[in-house]
Amino acid sequence: MNEKFIEKGLLSITLCLFFIIALIIVFLAYESIPAFHHFGLIKILSDIHWIPDLNLFGIFPMILSSLLVSFLALIIAVPLSLTTAIYIEELSSIRIKKLFKPIIQTLAGIPSVVYGFFGLTVLIPLIRDYVGGDGFSILAASIVLAIMILPTIITLSQDAIRNVPFEYKQASFALGSTHFQAISKIILPAALPGILTGIILGLGRAVGETLAVLMVIGNVNQIPSSVLDSARTLTSNIALEMCYAMDIHYHMLFVNGVVLFVIIVILMALTICIQHKWGC
Repeated sequence: MNEKFIEKGLLSITLCLFFIIALIIVFLAYESIPAFHHFGLIKILSDIHWIPDLNLFGIFPMILSSLLVSFLALIIAVPLSLTTAIYIEELSSIRIKKLFKPIIQTLAGIPSVVYGFFGLTVLIPLIRDYVGGDGFSILAASIVLAIMILPTIITLSQDAIRNVPFEYKQASFALGSTHFQAISKIILPAALPGILTGIILGLGRAVGETLAVLMVIGNVNQIPSSVLDSARTLTSNIALEMCYAMDIHYHMLFVNGVVLFVIIVILMALTICIQHKWGC
């Protein structure tokens, strides 16, 4: 009796989650349809001008900026995350592992506004003084995002490395491999599916981040020609303009949300494909 009750309870919770996701999808679609009907998908995605007062709502620069910031953050974060995960799992002592665990958990729990404030007060002056530009830039946003996604990639990479069967390492040592050769030739290839999953989830976190990016990127809607240029992402555009948007402008912000939702769905599909391909 108790088992059936627990089973039905779990099923009800699962169905509620599916219902909530379906409601979100329906709500996004319903609110964005007027904008798609008015302008058309091709014009919305290809136009480069976002000037609500002139009824111009092109989101191509914001899509480009969102992807550029996110992938640049990955370029910065992935090497740091992998080397940290390898060191913790394969090279460090138990004392070091116990020290790093709360540090990584703390990084994951820091509010995004704190990261944004750090970027605003530390990174932007450093970039302005030593790199160039006015500091508010794609580079600043990418560095902040890289720090924010480090815990996600490190944690999942650690799990992937830890789950590689110990027999693989023993067989490698038995064949005369050094520890470095065992890590590079055996452990990392075996852990690759989990590592790639962590990287894609980190990318999803970067694409969806709003407040920290809004504080440091400059929020100028333009096609950037350099990482030192200011830009505007889809998330920061929604946060900046939703409070006063009306009529077609309001519906166009939901189009921003639909594009973000599609990007996240694609990333999740990639994660599932990787897990199925390697049998994870």
